[in-house]
Amino acid sequence: MNEIKSILKTTDLCIGFPGKKNNGSVIYENINIQAGKTELVALLGANGIGKSTLLRSLVKLQDPVRGKISLFSQDIRSLTRTQLARKVGFVSTEIIQVNNLSVFDMVALGRYPHTSWTGRLSGLDTEKVEEAISMVGMVSMSNKNINQLSDGERQRVMIARTLAQDTELIVLDEPTAFLDLPNKYEIVHLLHKLANERGKTIIFSTHDLNIAIQEADRLWLMLDDTILQGAPEDLILSGSFGKLFGDSNLKFNSDKGEFRIAREHSCNIYLQGLETEYFWTRNALNRSGFRVTENKGEEMAIKIEKDRNTIIWKMTDGPDSHSFNSVYDLCSFLAKNMRR
Repeated sequence: MNEIKSILKTTDLCIGFPGKKNNGSVIYENINIQAGKTELVALLGANGIGKSTLLRSLVKLQDPVRGKISLFSQDIRSLTRTQLARKVGFVSTEIIQVNNLSVFDMVALGRYPHTSWTGRLSGLDTEKVEEAISMVGMVSMSNKNINQLSDGERQRVMIARTLAQDTELIVLDEPTAFLDLPNKYEIVHLLHKLANERGKTIIFSTHDLNIAIQEADRLWLMLDDTILQGAPEDLILSGSFGKLFGDSNLKFNSDKGEFRIAREHSCNIYLQGLETEYFWTRNALNRSGFRVTENKGEEMAIKIEKDRNTIIWKMTDGPDSHSFNSVYDLCSFLAKNMRR
């Protein structure tokens, strides 16, 4: 990836819990990463590796053990809390529980770095709050109580609060952790849209690899001993994802962009069929312990035939032949009758 102007950059950063003895408790060291303007950056890594500690260190909620964090070319240590609050917004992974607070009031809390000591909203402040609520699609719920919202709606409100803070950099710690699949995609797509259309730099941690690959401009891949960074496609092509879970049984398939459990295959099958039917039948056969090959000479062969909305799986095993109306029936027959 070509060098671009960095909004955030770390130099030999070491994170953990500072102390007087032996430089404190070190979780991770030698971190040299960056994030550019209008980028959506996804931080990936195994549980317990230090993702939350890194994000908290980047926004000065936690002191690093040593090293440097530069924000807009300034050392973050030189910024006061108010100065930092005007440059960086942070959304934690915690579910906020509050009583008798409306969506508008919650989002308005994001204006605190810009209001006077009275906390009273000016006309500009109100305009920023309303704009932030609109950007996350919550206008119709502006007067609704926070505790009446779903998890997905509440997460949108927390993002809106940070947008009202009007910072160029937004950092989120696992914003999709408690959401169902549609909401996971909607939230990350919203972040991507804000980065690209509103000029924000957004960094978020996640365990949702597929979503990160589809939406993020840059990945920070946190391995045991180093953090790799680059476009998702560059990290896939370089084989970097294969290192994410070390010696575990989980393997990354670069053709499909997904992790799978490595399985032992006890029988080869030649499979023939249209692209979609072929893909999902191969998926089921691999899960059932059969390896699909392109060798037409295999003793066992399956041909998928489709007539309008009807799909038939025809299997030949030496002199015998069988037909099935579903992948389930096919795999059930193989599991019960085929010699392994």
